[in-house]
Amino acid sequence: MRILVTGGAGYVGSHTVVALAQAGHDVVVVDDLSTGSSAAVSRAEILTGRRIPLHVADVADIDALERIFDTERVSAVVHLAGRRPVGHRAHGPLDYYETNLGATFTLLRCMVWYGVRRLVAASSSAVYGTAAEVPSAEDHGPGAQSPFGRTALMTEQVLADVARSQRGMRVGVLRCFTPAGAHPSGTIGEHPVRTGSLLGMVGQVALGLRDRLDVHGGDHPTPDGTPMRDYVHVDDLAEAFVAALDVLGEPGPPFSVWNAGSGRPVSVLELVRTFESVSGRRVPFRLAEAPDDTVAVAYADPSLAEDELGWRPARSLVDVCTDHWRWQVRNPTGYPGTLGTERPWRGGVGHRLRLVGAATQPYGA
Repeated sequence: MRILVTGGAGYVGSHTVVALAQAGHDVVVVDDLSTGSSAAVSRAEILTGRRIPLHVADVADIDALERIFDTERVSAVVHLAGRRPVGHRAHGPLDYYETNLGATFTLLRCMVWYGVRRLVAASSSAVYGTAAEVPSAEDHGPGAQSPFGRTALMTEQVLADVARSQRGMRVGVLRCFTPAGAHPSGTIGEHPVRTGSLLGMVGQVALGLRDRLDVHGGDHPTPDGTPMRDYVHVDDLAEAFVAALDVLGEPGPPFSVWNAGSGRPVSVLELVRTFESVSGRRVPFRLAEAPDDTVAVAYADPSLAEDELGWRPARSLVDVCTDHWRWQVRNPTGYPGTLGTERPWRGGVGHRLRLVGAATQPYGA
């Protein structure tokens, strides 16, 4: 199939692009490069040996998106574009509502107009909020408490309503837990400055780019007092999108939801110790006051995805840390250039954008 991946130049997006291409699909990317990088798409081309067109556009721009649907003739969509929290920093509520819902509205309109009937969309474990039950299962009542979590839940509701109203449409949602790690080649991964993830900051401390790690809270009701999260290897997550896309090609309900997580909670200190072990570097840390909305324990029950998609994570926490360390050593400041400053080539929509020399320059700094 010819698959349009929105947000395909980002962290999860670039790995999903590689997984889709390696599964034999033709892939087209649309990304505004506000948090992604064209270098990630160029490197995905090298990894897969396939041409991957990149359209630099805002998914919420109806005119730009309609031109892409008109020229690319896509048969299915993987929707990863949207605004997400960066570490413990959050955008304003209007940013989440306008960006995330607006992009979804525009995408669905184009899919309906052009007769595209298959969509896999990324949602978030934030829809569960401070759920009383762990692990979180798909049939647990949603308890989203943050603006971002509420937009994720609203997006799911919009997708469900549209899927049920359009004959022949099938939509699947993956509630993603915490993506981590990098491609084992060390050529694509998480931009450490832009994302502000825990693992990215741990790697920066190990490289000496940060003095220490601030651990938010040490008195949670967990074995070592630090929060516990579900870290799923980004390549496992990418494979979940491929599996969901395959299942949506078979007869089934118009709308489905699956958890995409490892099913294993990992504390901050366990993550730090594992990273120290694989990197051979010390990671100094200090305990800091936790934000009021910090959840002590959050992890997935991924059994439904295993039953219905045939998907289960294959990579361990050691793999997560090893692959992230390899990526960060080779790319200590992330991709070349500054994310969010790239601009499309003025040749117009449909032309391939590349950084000058990106295909021949050595990876990393």
